[in-house]
Amino acid sequence: MAAVTGLGGVFYTVKDPAATRQWYKEFLNLDGEYGPMLNWAEDKSDRPFSLISHYAEGSGYLKPSEASFMINLRVDDLDAYVEQLKDKGIEILGQIDEGYGKFAWILDCDGIKLEFWQQVEAPES
Repeated sequence: MAAVTGLGGVFYTVKDPAATRQWYKEFLNLDGEYGPMLNWAEDKSDRPFSLISHYAEGSGYLKPSEASFMINLRVDDLDAYVEQLKDKGIEILGQIDEGYGKFAWILDCDGIKLEFWQQVEAPES
């Protein structure tokens, strides 16, 4: 039986795609032929995964962004990554350790909320 095997990408419109690609390259060190690309084969976590999560309208979880979505990016060392972002002048909106994972948030150059996630534990299932 055929099955979904993973997240293939996130696609959305912005005012200046070239400027957005440059921002992701300069501040997040993400680049690729078609836009910022991530090679999941390089992830050394125990059973790494991607998630599609849904929130009720008005929940406030995506604030201060006005967009109706957020992009979650996996990182291998959240504390070090946050320091790198701060060194580049990026404002950190918040940071938390939930036990199963560590999280931090910023806004990109287009006001899209980005969540950085360090997976600490493998999923139970």
